[in-house]
Amino acid sequence: MTASPTLPIVIPNPQLLHEHAWVSESAHRTSVGETVYVRCVDCGARRVDLRGADEMPPAPQTRIAG
Repeated sequence: MTASPTLPIVIPNPQLLHEHAWVSESAHRTSVGETVYVRCVDCGARRVDLRGADEMPPAPQTRIAG
């Protein structure tokens, strides 16, 4: 008898279960805009954003780090 194929169990990342409230910890200017280091006030997750010279909101440059 052969085992039937199954899908892997996906365990959700708890950091993705809420909307993060990002606050800036520090920032510095670069040739492509401003690099901003942000932290979630709820769970403490961190990421790096790039704030360009235009009016667009900052774009994440890294994945969320717990």
